Amino acid sequence: MRHTLPIAPQFYVTAPQPCPYLDGRVERKLFTALQGDEAQILNDTLSKQGFRRSQNVLYRPSCAECSACLSARIRVADFQPTKTQRRIQKRNAHLIRSANAPWATEEQFALFRTYLDSRHADGGMADMDIFEFAAMIEETPIRSRVVEYARPDSDGGPAALAAVCLTDLLDDGLSMVYSFYEPTLRADSLGTYAILDHVEIAREAGLPYVYLGYWVPGSAKMGYKANFDALEIFRDRRWEPLGDPSAYEEATRPTSTDPIAEQVARITLPDGRARR
Repeated sequence: MRHTLPIAPQFYVTAPQPCPYLDGRVERKLFTALQGDEAQILNDTLSKQGFRRSQNVLYRPSCAECSACLSARIRVADFQPTKTQRRIQKRNAHLIRSANAPWATEEQFALFRTYLDSRHADGGMADMDIFEFAAMIEETPIRSRVVEYARPDSDGGPAALAAVCLTDLLDDGLSMVYSFYEPTLRADSLGTYAILDHVEIAREAGLPYVYLGYWVPGSAKMGYKANFDALEIFRDRRWEPLGDPSAYEEATRPTSTDPIAEQVARITLPDGRARR
């Protein structure tokens, strides 16, 4: 009988382009394809090493002169909401949560367009059409869910969609891939509420972490993640408590980084071996 050995993933680097988080910076990403029978375990393994998923690609920042972007996750067992966050939970307690298969709907897309036009009209997703939106939601080779939050109608009509989060299920937690919400409800802090609710979902499921993507000190778009208790960041190939956010100010300045070949060589693959 012939046996086919799994093919080790190949890693590539994107061309430099303007950084979406810090003015005057240039970003570059290290990425690999996420496909085949081993997609789930590859996603689980690389997520623990600071990678994020976008459709069928796993990536992490690999900028030549900057190390500001740090993967962040919440330790569920140790998390305690602040007084402000408890008020946000209470304010949104009426929302109806549903977790569905990753299937795009017209209602989701309408909310997505409203969100982008209000919050990120000049961002990289500003021109996405319904087909590209559907690809973002549906092109997932792993276990994913679309978590929706809807407002009940006081007159008994259908509930109105208020927030949506595309969420991956990892072996050690939930990864919040992308969230959007009704911008007219800004006072309700729906983005914060979605994170708080995912902590509760993970707690109920016995999962230790909620992955939030990248925390970027000095970025107005990404700095909010430091407001969450029990936050860890991935730095120097290990997870560590965030500590004082102001101590990371130096990370927003140009620093030397390891060569790409060395970065790739240090990646641990699902079989436990380093990538060589």
